[in-house]
Amino acid sequence: MTDTFRIVSWNVNGLRAIWKKDFEASVKALDADILMLQETKLQEDQRSDEMLHLNGYPFQTWSYAQTKKGYSGVMAYSRRAPVSYSSNIGVQEFDDEGRVNQLDFEDFTLFNVYFPNGQMNEERLDYKLRFYEAFFLHADELRKKGRPVIVCGDYNTAHNEIDLRHPKANADRSGFLRIERDWLDRLMTGGWTDTFRHLYPDTVKYSWWSYRSNARKTNAGWRIDLCLISQDIVEKGWLKNAFIDNDIMGSDHCPVGLVLEIT
Repeated sequence: MTDTFRIVSWNVNGLRAIWKKDFEASVKALDADILMLQETKLQEDQRSDEMLHLNGYPFQTWSYAQTKKGYSGVMAYSRRAPVSYSSNIGVQEFDDEGRVNQLDFEDFTLFNVYFPNGQMNEERLDYKLRFYEAFFLHADELRKKGRPVIVCGDYNTAHNEIDLRHPKANADRSGFLRIERDWLDRLMTGGWTDTFRHLYPDTVKYSWWSYRSNARKTNAGWRIDLCLISQDIVEKGWLKNAFIDNDIMGSDHCPVGLVLEIT
């Protein structure tokens, strides 16, 4: 028997804003079993009835920024309920920004993560790097217990030169700093696999474009939205596809995802 999961991750840059841009039609086109959204920019009392009753998704979980309204926030819709779920990694300074959903299914654990942006100043860059450290310590604890783990979301870092249109011009910009890219190197050599690059090593495709200078029209983008999986998922042969859906509009990011077939 084969159990298939189509998992989609999308930074919507404001759920209320994107809902007005045919969001429900986009959801239908994506046909996700699990749809994970980042940067919802919502508090609990700001959710609409439509958000709470999205057709076809009986399960949902939310995480909100506690320190700043209209900031950060993640949520996940699922066609099937997980065995358990949570919205923290046990470190208050990170949990307070509403950046994580953890969904534990029978065969794997799935994370929806909005990793911090380090462009504001040195303090936020330090916060971003410490978040990477704390989050992957948490995820690696699950791996050590034998759990297959998937981490999807907006990583806010392009890994290699193939992953952004203008690498040299952005070498000194947070999102492509050597210190940030070293973190992704560390993950790839530490038992994590970038699903899209694993299946499509030479494909140039982006997931985020600045709203400035017609960047999406000219495809001057960055691939900063990733789905990483633990090595055991690769070894089990569960990964069947990975994708970046450039045709879905509404945000400065587009959806990315993967397909698992669990036998």
